[in-house]
Amino acid sequence: MAATAMLMGLALAGCGAGSGLAVPTEDRSNQPFPQNFRAELLAFYKTYLTNPVGVREAVLAEPVLRKVGGRPRYVACVRYNARQSDGRLRGLQEQAVVFVDGRLDRAVDDTDELCSGVSYAPFADLEKLTR
Repeated sequence: MAATAMLMGLALAGCGAGSGLAVPTEDRSNQPFPQNFRAELLAFYKTYLTNPVGVREAVLAEPVLRKVGGRPRYVACVRYNARQSDGRLRGLQEQAVVFVDGRLDRAVDDTDELCSGVSYAPFADLEKLTR
């Protein structure tokens, strides 16, 4: 019985490798530039924000290579004033958005080091989001 359970576990583990599930691989230090970062940011914020309609003061600093957790990662910095669920503006917020292997990985609220010295430009597409 124990041997059957172990074999079943091995068989299922083998199925996961080809199913598109993330399998840990060695971490590459040569990170590709995130070519579709604007589209990925817009898709992320459309789902992340409680109310994506009516964002104001949106600016973006294009991705630059920074050390995140001791590893080189491309980081884009975004600053915006989003609406709360009741429609009132929440206040200016800033996030560092980390890209791994050219894809959006996560947004970080602690931006002091990651966004220092970046140059912001208007991010009008974020202000045009709809539901």
